[in-house]
Amino acid sequence: MVLKKKKDIQVAALIVGYQELETLRSFADAEGKNLASLLLRCVQLTDGLVQIHCIKQIVPLLEKIDGNQACDPMYQSCLDILGRIYFSVGPKNPLKKVLASSLNGLPESFFADAVRSFTCCLQEELKTSNLYSYRKVIDNLASCMENFNLGRTSVMNLFKDVLRFLQKVLVEIPEENRKFTGNHIAQTELMHDLLIAIRVSVMLVQKVQEISQGGLWKIPSSPVWQSMCGLLSIFSKFLRNDDLLQNIQSTSGLAVILLIKTMCDTTEMIPGLVNHLILHSVGSCTVPEWFMNSCGSLCVEDVPGPALLFLCQGALAMLNWKNGSMGQSGENLLLDIASVLFSLSLQLKESSLEMFLSRILVMWTDSALDSFESSSLSLKSRLNGNSDTVGKLLEYVYTHWEHPLDAVRYQTKTIFRNLLQIHQCTVERSDCVSDRFFLGLIESLLRLEWHVKGKYSCLSCLVDCVGIENVLAVNKTIPSQILEVMGDQSLAPYAGDLLETMFKNHKNHLKSQALCSSWIDQWHETWVSPLLLILREGSLEQTACVIDYYLPKLLKCSPESLSYMVNILQTSAYINTGSCSSRGSLGVLMACLRTARAHGHLQSVSHVTWSSLVSSAKIKQGLVHQHCQVRIDALGLLCESHRSTEIVSVEEMQLLQFFIQYNLNSQSPGMRQQICSLLQKLFSRIQESSQVLYKLEQSKSQQESVNDSTEKNPSETLQQYQNFMSSVCNSLFRALFPGSSHSTKFSALTILGSIAELFPDPEGKTQAVFQLSHEIDFARVETIMECFSSTFEEVKILAFNLLMKLPKTVVHIQDSLKLQALFRVAMELSTSTKPYDCVTASYLLRFLIGEEGLRSALTTFFNNSLGPSPCQRGGEEPVGFVERNTLMVIRHLLENLEREISQAESSLLQAAALFPMYGRVHCIIGAFQQLSLNNLMLVTEWRHVVAKLILTSYRLSAVVSPVVQSSSPEGLIPMDTDSEMASRLKMILNEIQPRDTNDYFSQVKMTKKHNSLGFEVLTADVPMITTSAEMKGKEGQSCDVTAQAVLVCCWRSMKEVALLLGMLCQLVPLQSVPEAPDGLVTVEQIKNIGDYFKQHLLQSRHRGAFELAYTGFVKLTQVLTRCPSECLQRLPEQWLRDVLEEIKSSNPSSKLCATRRSAGIPFYIQALLASEPKKGRMDLLKITMKELISLALPLGDSQSSVPQVHALNILRALFRDTRLGENIIPYVADGIQAAILGFTSPVWAVRNSSTLLFSSLITRIFGVKRGKDEHSKKNSK
Repeated sequence: MVLKKKKDIQVAALIVGYQELETLRSFADAEGKNLASLLLRCVQLTDGLVQIHCIKQIVPLLEKIDGNQACDPMYQSCLDILGRIYFSVGPKNPLKKVLASSLNGLPESFFADAVRSFTCCLQEELKTSNLYSYRKVIDNLASCMENFNLGRTSVMNLFKDVLRFLQKVLVEIPEENRKFTGNHIAQTELMHDLLIAIRVSVMLVQKVQEISQGGLWKIPSSPVWQSMCGLLSIFSKFLRNDDLLQNIQSTSGLAVILLIKTMCDTTEMIPGLVNHLILHSVGSCTVPEWFMNSCGSLCVEDVPGPALLFLCQGALAMLNWKNGSMGQSGENLLLDIASVLFSLSLQLKESSLEMFLSRILVMWTDSALDSFESSSLSLKSRLNGNSDTVGKLLEYVYTHWEHPLDAVRYQTKTIFRNLLQIHQCTVERSDCVSDRFFLGLIESLLRLEWHVKGKYSCLSCLVDCVGIENVLAVNKTIPSQILEVMGDQSLAPYAGDLLETMFKNHKNHLKSQALCSSWIDQWHETWVSPLLLILREGSLEQTACVIDYYLPKLLKCSPESLSYMVNILQTSAYINTGSCSSRGSLGVLMACLRTARAHGHLQSVSHVTWSSLVSSAKIKQGLVHQHCQVRIDALGLLCESHRSTEIVSVEEMQLLQFFIQYNLNSQSPGMRQQICSLLQKLFSRIQESSQVLYKLEQSKSQQESVNDSTEKNPSETLQQYQNFMSSVCNSLFRALFPGSSHSTKFSALTILGSIAELFPDPEGKTQAVFQLSHEIDFARVETIMECFSSTFEEVKILAFNLLMKLPKTVVHIQDSLKLQALFRVAMELSTSTKPYDCVTASYLLRFLIGEEGLRSALTTFFNNSLGPSPCQRGGEEPVGFVERNTLMVIRHLLENLEREISQAESSLLQAAALFPMYGRVHCIIGAFQQLSLNNLMLVTEWRHVVAKLILTSYRLSAVVSPVVQSSSPEGLIPMDTDSEMASRLKMILNEIQPRDTNDYFSQVKMTKKHNSLGFEVLTADVPMITTSAEMKGKEGQSCDVTAQAVLVCCWRSMKEVALLLGMLCQLVPLQSVPEAPDGLVTVEQIKNIGDYFKQHLLQSRHRGAFELAYTGFVKLTQVLTRCPSECLQRLPEQWLRDVLEEIKSSNPSSKLCATRRSAGIPFYIQALLASEPKKGRMDLLKITMKELISLALPLGDSQSSVPQVHALNILRALFRDTRLGENIIPYVADGIQAAILGFTSPVWAVRNSSTLLFSSLITRIFGVKRGKDEHSKKNSK
């Protein structure tokens, strides 16, 4: 095996101050053997790893010191310095843990002095008054409490001061957090600091009994008691504060219960006080004064649901439910918690809270099981299968076992399993089989349809509980029924897991009951025979899912069943070989053998290989079978192996060459991907097994092989590998002939890319069995470059990536004329009217940028027209040729683009016909991708270029935006600005005015009855609009420009501008202040780009235009959310509030598009909401959904239906957005209500938008329709 390279560990070196250094120097001895010398040598090192070795020598050195010498001032000073070092090192630095681990072994004679030193250092830390230094102190406290005796003792010595400090932290951080509303980064940091402070407080409270003897600290005048009451009051407020993260509220719930448990005088008091909190029953009972003063706010009726939920969690986690220590009141509390949780399950709809609730219910079932160890008979009777509590738990399981959240579904299965165990504890073990509760569950579950996913996990739990024999006794055809439904891809994983549980349980049962080997026949009859029947006669979807989800598990459970299956299939393979639509027995045989080998059931170690089970003729037949999946399975049998170093045999290599000869031109995208993936596995196996062979060859061993029985020596096998790889490369390059199909080029280039990646030029002494560079000459480089001319972009990408993977010595072009010719071709293609030509130009320019000789070639080509090229300046670091080349190319493209925009401003038709400008912008975007924009040397030049690019993008957008913002862009041809076309221009300018403003719905449109439809009047005012216009080309020839050509030019230009601006925002470093040395984009430029996207998203009518503006806008919003500039962070929230206000205003003069499904408005709001941090409180989403739901619901006094139409269209987009995930689920019910009520509207636009919204919600609730064919399914994997 080839060992993976270990990741280098980076350890920051510790540093001490000048005074500490002088102290160590004064105590260091001449020989350098005392503790001061060791510490001095350690702190003078610059490598953290070496410092770790020095620190580990401290305790062994002190162990040699006589106890009488421990009073030496030198040791006290060294311990003081060690204390300061410990508290100055960061919590994630390995030095901190190494120091703590070493000092845990400190000799007893030094321990007291060390405690004194560490206590003094900690006392200084606790005096910190700077809020932004609190985190460092909290981290140090947490480190001291974590497996560090010296630190824990120091904390206990200052326990009162530590509690006061934590109290101060817990008060000040929330106050500071309120000052940063809208600044997500600062708020996130503060919330994380607060969470750590709460956790440290919990750790300290758990230690309070250790530092106080007896109950003296419980006296009201005691500082510890007062601090504990203060903490309890703070945590109670946190539980009611909805502005805090739910993790903070959850931890606060734990802390409240822990504090109550710690402060109670007796254990019997605890359940009663907790009951008062969760049931609000304090009014009629006498409770301690400290309880009411500290957490009385939680005993009122209006406690929020989340607070109650987290209190229940705290009670279940912090109280001891074992041993019956809380008595009868503890059992009553357990049942009360269950009733509270059941009521909360009906109230809480937020996804995160639903996850919390499911976890807490699991905790409740665990606590119930713990309490059964010493519970009373009354509790067992109240928790048996027929009880009300268990009935409600079952109801929860049934309603949540198909919940959209994976976590909830998983917890539901755990709840059901624990529920079965709870009932088992209430009945005798011998009665489990005949118990009515279990029999009722089995029968009720089996009566359900098999498309119910929750049925599978519950049946699996029942099988584990009562045994498969009792389930099969109810219905023996269960295995066949489950296999029948495995044709549904969404059900197959659940069915496979259930079958695995069943046949494993059945095997164990049969083996324990049988005295001979005849049990295997019964097992085969039950589980293998239905499998073979489905594989031979089932549909393609069934067989695919059974092979993927069932067969591997069956073979893993019973490897000996493979021979049984092969014998049956071999017999029928001669009769049923299959067809283009059926696998036949041959296909099933290939699939079974492939699965067996991939999972290690066919190994040469056990002398059971595929060649011993099936002939190579059969494999060959499978490799060219009419059914594509049979070919894939046969190839997988040859390529896949359980061991990555298994030797590839000569027979396998011959069969693989045979396969490549006939299968490169596969028309199925899914099959092409699988072929390339399997061959990549084979090449990886060749590469890794060759390393083993080289080691064998070097050791001159006469062994046949490691874990392989082969009669050939390693050198012969290595030569066969080399010949095979060379033959494969020759076949692949021959397939790249001019005119070869897209599928052939795709397969050949993908496979060559895998070879280039797996067999690079060796570094150092590494031996390589094959190098692709040895097979490449300039003719083959040109063959790869010719693939740039393909009309398919994926072929261009593969060809470019392959060239980039090859060594520079292979693809280096030294001929200056050749470089000039290629550059000229690229520039001509960048202005082609064929969109795929500009993509070719982009990849060709990206390739040329990587050539070192491009600069000198372009200098001659430009005839110095661009002025001096950027070069190395005196006293500065050398500039890489890639950066120089990129700057030159972008400058040239930009100058050409500016010239063409100037011409387009006077004649857009001429631009669309002769030099569409989008190609230039596309090439600029491609050129930028060659650079790491964070490590530029020519910063001044790049700032100028970027500023010019942004302004030029605005100019280009201004030229083409009238078309894409027109109310009917598909048929619009803007005319030239010369005088004879003035009347036509007037007509066009009138046409591009939006006709779908908000007054469209507010005014009644009456159709004229005279003059038919009034065409005479219209034609009298507006000249005739033709569908094409005649232009003069470069050579003077005439050419027709259609409306579609103009539209393509305009929307593609808008697309490229949007992508360029989005890329600049995402990749180019921000110049937050004018003095920033590396920034290229200013804050003002970012704001202007945001305004640009806002305008085009809210006003564009052409879907292609606003969809692509949305792509760039998403990149911008993601940058703004994570930007350190506070003014930029607040922009998304400000933009969102502005657009919601404009939608609500229903102003007839608004430019928001009310038709075309609100055009770009839903995209605009989607981008703003999707950029909000998912781990936060999602406040923007909550505000937006509340506003939109209220607007979407019909209101009788509304003067306009436009806001309702916008709201319905926006809601539809948000419910379809997968990035919002489970956060959108709580609003599904309101969305359904708004959609159904919208059907009753008299306005057609409202009814239409409501229908679309309802359709999206049905998809969100029930999932997408799975009606794809097999090829689409394979391609989607």
